[in-house]
This record gives sequence, C-alpha cells and structure tokens, in this order.
Amino acid sequence: MSSEPISELLHLVYRPDLNIFVGRWGYQPEIEQLPAVYEELRRLGEESGCRFWLQDIRRRSFNDPATTQWLLTDFFPAIGRRLGGQLCVAYLASPTLKEAIMAGPSFRSPEFYDQEPFVVAFFGDEGEAISWLHERQRRAGLR
Repeated sequence: MSSEPISELLHLVYRPDLNIFVGRWGYQPEIEQLPAVYEELRRLGEESGCRFWLQDIRRRSFNDPATTQWLLTDFFPAIGRRLGGQLCVAYLASPTLKEAIMAGPSFRSPEFYDQEPFVVAFFGDEGEAISWLHERQRRAGLR
C-alpha cells in the first residue's frame, strides 16, 4: 500500500518493514469531519491486513467524548474481529493531550483490554510506541 493522504488531515501508510499501519493526523479536525475520516482509516487499515497501528495525534488538541466512546465500543472491536486477532493501537500524543486522556473517566490501562478484540495505549515518545507494538507482535508470534 502506498502512502495515502486524506487532504491535510490524515496521512496513512502501511510500513511493511515494521508491520505497522501508521496514521499521522495533521491538525485538530472538526467533529463533523470524523465519520468520513474514520471510514477511510478503517478501509485502508483493513486493506493493509495489519493489526498493529500507530496513530500520531500530536497535532490534535482534544478528543470528543462521544467519538471516543464509539471508537472503544464499536469501531476498534469490529476491526479487530475482521482482522482475525487483537487490534493493537498505539497513540502518540502531545504531553497535554496525553495527560488529559489518561486523567479522563474512560481511560483504561492496556492490561484492561487483555481479553478484548483490541487494545489501546498512549505514548509521548514514538520509539516507545513502536517498541510496544513490536512487543505486541512478539506476543502474537509475529516477530
């Protein structure tokens, strides 16, 4: 899969050398933009066949609670089931956004998701996020 920009909002690329599907968000989207963007993220993520996602949201300034709830209850579980294994999503966030997310009422540590079709984790360092994804690949017997 080649690099696929969705305007300037989201740049998507599958990295076969890392076995990671990367999404880099260019700015904070309007809530109304999200359904179409997440549909494209789903389509290209499933097309890649990759269950290990790095989502770089450092240029985003907030998470919409309703969208977050939908991601956790519908979007991620469905993708994990369709890809045939646990979907592992590492979010790379700015310090301010990471702190806000981790202090929020819906935050769960990665261990919470052990029996779920997906797991999410938040990082401030890209190297740590990639290391975590590689550890998840090892656990799945893919490294």
